[in-house]
Amino acid sequence: MNNPVIWFELYVDDMPRARVFYERMLGVTLEKLNSPDSLAGIELWAFPMAMDRGGAGGALVKRAGVRPGGGGTLVYFACTDCAVEAQRAVEAGGSLFRGKMPIGEYGHIALVHDTEGNLVGLHSMQ
Repeated sequence: MNNPVIWFELYVDDMPRARVFYERMLGVTLEKLNSPDSLAGIELWAFPMAMDRGGAGGALVKRAGVRPGGGGTLVYFACTDCAVEAQRAVEAGGSLFRGKMPIGEYGHIALVHDTEGNLVGLHSMQ
């Protein structure tokens, strides 16, 4: 059986600001996705992903009627050392909610607020 999550969306108000934040924090380049006609008016920028591999792909999404912010779901990004990405988040305009902390045999996590008000997690084994 595969892991249950296959896709995530982080809602944003200011797409250029959000793209810069995530690209700087994670050291990646997001890719613009074409919206199907059934989703007219939606803007999506995907995180790097390989459709033939396990794990979840996802995108930043700007969509009328959907607001960013806290809401009961927390996405964690895989990192080599979550303290590094947490520092990058602060440098990119976000804020630190909880610095790197151990979670026993499962590694370490840090929590940050992005520039849109979303709370996101960072996970690393070291």
